[in-house]
Amino acid sequence: MIGTILILGFVFLMLAGVPIGVAMGLSGTMAVVMTGVEMPWFGLFTVQQNFEAGIGKYPLLALPMFVLVGAAFDRSGVAQRMVNFATAVLGRGPGMLPIVVIVVAMILGGISGSGAALAAAIGSVMVGAMTKAGYPRAFSATVIGSATATDILIPPSLAFVIYSILVPGVSLPELFAAGLVPGVLAGLALIVPAWWISRRQGFGKTEAKEPRPPFWKSLREASWGLVTPVLILGGMRAGWFTPTEAAVVAAVYVLGIGLFIHRTINWADLYDIFCEAAVVSAVILVILGLAGIFAYCIQTLGIVDPIVAWFSASGWSSFLTLIVVLVVLKLVGMFLDGVSVFMVFLPLLVPLIKLFGWDPVWFGVLVTMVIALGQFTPPLAVNLLVACRLSQVAVEETLPWVGWFFLSFVLAIAAVVCWPGLALWLPRAIGY
Repeated sequence: MIGTILILGFVFLMLAGVPIGVAMGLSGTMAVVMTGVEMPWFGLFTVQQNFEAGIGKYPLLALPMFVLVGAAFDRSGVAQRMVNFATAVLGRGPGMLPIVVIVVAMILGGISGSGAALAAAIGSVMVGAMTKAGYPRAFSATVIGSATATDILIPPSLAFVIYSILVPGVSLPELFAAGLVPGVLAGLALIVPAWWISRRQGFGKTEAKEPRPPFWKSLREASWGLVTPVLILGGMRAGWFTPTEAAVVAAVYVLGIGLFIHRTINWADLYDIFCEAAVVSAVILVILGLAGIFAYCIQTLGIVDPIVAWFSASGWSSFLTLIVVLVVLKLVGMFLDGVSVFMVFLPLLVPLIKLFGWDPVWFGVLVTMVIALGQFTPPLAVNLLVACRLSQVAVEETLPWVGWFFLSFVLAIAAVVCWPGLALWLPRAIGY
């Protein structure tokens, strides 16, 4: 009975427009009060304990630093120099600028911890260039919004940090390694429709007339950005620092590039950058703490047990169950942001992972790919919304193009479903 009230209360509050974190906290607190009527203060001390337990985890120390990297990223000047280098390597011609956007987004995914920040950084550089070359603004927004979705797959990734916290026994370095190949695969999957549509529609006809940046000069200027993913991932693998320490290294490095190398960040800008990072980090941590209350109630009230029992008795195969779970997460992800999907559903999914024997690292990559798909699937598509705002177009104008990118990304997810080795090969090869 109380479990039903918990779920219905959460759904009602969410539909009423209450922020999802607050809805989880309020419905969880209500369930605690109902079960603790005979306890001192109605058992409300458990609310405080589980809120603190939700955020009192060592790996979460990395979260504010990765958020700081995202806040500083679009001011560091790395994106512009990386675009010039990618253009120098790939050349000019119809369909090449969208490929430059996707390749740069994949490379810079190893620096920025925020897809929205990456969309803002690349969009501010590329929207004008693509428009000048003859690409429709709605198409440019679609390319930028979908390309930057790879950011949460290619480490460092805030999504992987949160997943490693919520799913027991999952190593964050192993998740980082597992996301690399699927992240590249997703980027390659996006290149296909970007190039095909551009060539078929005749977009970018004037692009070939633009001068090609000099290779060695653009390489020299982009080298500071190119070194960053190698420094972070290589440093973790070599044992120089932990993932949490890697986040600090990334933040200091990106700020150093902006302050001393490219000089695109002034000392006066640091206040705004730190304030932005602090606010975003605080919001995420509060949501995690409130989700800890909700997860505690789900576990203690035994809500998961009937769900697991139903799947066990349904006779569904492991593959069919996996497909149903991913489809449900995708549908929910069209209306909720990725962090919220993790918060609400992972406590319910952990028993299913154990029941069907799914590899939790592989499953984490799949769920994150589905979340990435949601970042450019209307109606709630954070990266796409940022790209549309920079392109000065409505989200509805991207609908003729976004479906092709959606389909191609789904095929990449299907490949990881059918061949788990795409996610598990690299972490096993390097000894995780």
